[in-house]
Amino acid sequence: MGQIILELNRERAPLTVANFLRYVTEKHFDNTVIYRVVPRFVIQGGSVGMNGNGKPVHDPIPLEANNGLSNLRGTITMARSSDPASATAEFFINLVDNTGLDQMMGDTANQTGYAVFGRVSQGMEVVDLITTLPLGGGYGPFGANAPLIPVIIRSATILDPGAPPAAPAPAPTP
Repeated sequence: MGQIILELNRERAPLTVANFLRYVTEKHFDNTVIYRVVPRFVIQGGSVGMNGNGKPVHDPIPLEANNGLSNLRGTITMARSSDPASATAEFFINLVDNTGLDQMMGDTANQTGYAVFGRVSQGMEVVDLITTLPLGGGYGPFGANAPLIPVIIRSATILDPGAPPAAPAPAPTP
């Protein structure tokens, strides 16, 4: 549907950015799908292949929601379960300002919120176009929110050749 370019914030979310770049370097995101579209909320992808099955991921990373970045329209954020330190390869792009996903005031233990680690610098019109597709594709963990015609991430590449390499990858967990 088009190209989306992300600008990642290493300074504010170093562990999260290193984790994301490791998956990019390993070509983990290539030929995966955007499997969750919730208009006026988020689009989500990460580890669901074109066949609808999940791909193996690395161990989860610590939560970096305490980095001062807010879940505003166009930001990219790590998805996770209710366990704060459960993010692996799943990410979402905020379609609106979702400040309710930010770290809660007074959370000194960094146990709440979702870690923003960058923003869409080009291609937000592509993100918005994805939200206009008919839903109910039935694949992935949010089948009712999957586009009827899969939106495929053909490839993810690092455009900044001067960026330090991603951290070495441990063996994937099933």
